[in-house]
Amino acid sequence: MTSRDRLLACLVVVLWGINFLFIELGVRDWPPLLLVAVRFVVVAVPLVFFVPRPAAPWHRVAAVGLLMSAGQFGLLYTAMHFGMTPGLASIVLQAQAVFTVLFSLLFLGERPTVRVLVGTGIGCAGLLAIALGLSSGVPSLGLLLTVAAAASWGAGNVVARSVRAGGLSLTVWSGLVVPIPLFAASLVLDGPAAVGEALLHPTVGVLASTAYTAGCASLIGYVVWNGLLSRHRASEVAPYSLLVPVVAVLAAWLVLGDIPTPSELAGGALLLLGVAVTSGVLRFRRRRRDRGGGASGTEKDAPDGPRERRRRPLPGEEPPGRRDPCGAQA
Repeated sequence: MTSRDRLLACLVVVLWGINFLFIELGVRDWPPLLLVAVRFVVVAVPLVFFVPRPAAPWHRVAAVGLLMSAGQFGLLYTAMHFGMTPGLASIVLQAQAVFTVLFSLLFLGERPTVRVLVGTGIGCAGLLAIALGLSSGVPSLGLLLTVAAAASWGAGNVVARSVRAGGLSLTVWSGLVVPIPLFAASLVLDGPAAVGEALLHPTVGVLASTAYTAGCASLIGYVVWNGLLSRHRASEVAPYSLLVPVVAVLAAWLVLGDIPTPSELAGGALLLLGVAVTSGVLRFRRRRRDRGGGASGTEKDAPDGPRERRRRPLPGEEPPGRRDPCGAQA
């Protein structure tokens, strides 16, 4: 990844970290699935008339919306409605990086490198350290729903990688499939009376939650995120999301007065290290040996050893390495 794309990934991290505070603000007053449905009405409906449809099969675009948007946020909002705290929700949701690497291997054939595996392992160790350091009780249902949301996000990452469409068009058009199924689910689960009352009397918290989650987290965050996925391997982009809990915990500390424990701080440091390794900011140097078996220094990413100096062909001689039309080397 280029330096510019790394900075863009960090911008998404900040937007998504603060997003958990605004989700908590909204689910206090509204049914969770209704809140997600309205969020994506705000995201998709105005822009769909101005943004061209992505050059990809519609069933893939719809799959991105159902997995990355409806599935992830429907499950996450419901988990927080049942008592999952913003800080812990942001931590558990980052298991999506593990699901993304797994699904990329199963469905795209992307084999993660040793560097990606090591970095993801370090990041997961940091997540575990933060989770163990949280003092608040966690309802089992909320935890299970958040893990399911992480799996849905990971699957959506893989589908978005295969679409290879622009970030804005994919975000807007995939968001079209979100409102109707979640609105219908809210009518069934919450009842028409509760849904009607919520729509007729939106609170300030609901309005602020919808404005931020739709404008900043979805339109800006997912446009940039999907754009990164279209340019890079899913297993390289997804681990950046391991930094979201760091921002979420810090935001909860500043806004809600939740002071991070030493375990949370140590876990955040591990997360930073894991992302640095996975993204290639920190690279392992492989020691190279000459033909006599002795070490000849270090060289970055040189699995094939030293380059051989090629002899210039004599007049009338065929250059080495030229291949005939059938593919055999001449």
